[in-house]
Amino acid sequence: MEENQRFKKVCVFCGSNSGHRDVFSLAAIELGNELTWVKRKINLVYGGGSVGLMGLISRRVSEGGCHVLGIIPQALMPIEISGETVGEVRIVADMHERKAAMAQEAEAFIALPGEFSKTSKQEVMELWRNCWRLLHGHSLVGLLNVDGYYNNLLALFDTGVEEGFIKPGARNIVVSAPSAKELLEKMELYTPSHKHIASHQSWKVEQLAGDS
Repeated sequence: MEENQRFKKVCVFCGSNSGHRDVFSLAAIELGNELTWVKRKINLVYGGGSVGLMGLISRRVSEGGCHVLGIIPQALMPIEISGETVGEVRIVADMHERKAAMAQEAEAFIALPGEFSKTSKQEVMELWRNCWRLLHGHSLVGLLNVDGYYNNLLALFDTGVEEGFIKPGARNIVVSAPSAKELLEKMELYTPSHKHIASHQSWKVEQLAGDS
């Protein structure tokens, strides 16, 4: 691990389905490859499933020699886990606790395309809002914009800035790229435009869960 490495743990939001097109599965595998690249060796925090895009990226990161932490609600285990689990699995009570634990464990966030309940635009917006409100060191959200999947959401953010509803500093904590390599490079080079950074203690489980 290089001393100046920006991130050691990244939370990846992705779906328990693979989508209709191979481009999404390939993107999940590519992201896993980039996380485990020898000059990065970034550990993975994710939703704990072994199927769909979750299964693809968790297996790839584990095979690449990095630690995998899956956080999954008890009720979703029969749905999102098939066969052997990957890495460390932490079972939590519900979705609120899952999101709060993922946020507390990670240093940055990446969203792959996913179904409505996992990486919907609404959930990305909630994550972005919490990052900006808390303003501590890992207030950075990366969107892996596979084949323009997040174009409409990014346009909404830009319109919000233009119309005066979103501060430019808040908009800037969301970075996007069409490929995993480009996205991680952007995230590694990211410099916050806001002045105040709260301490890690500000990122409380009860705070995030209460806003969900």
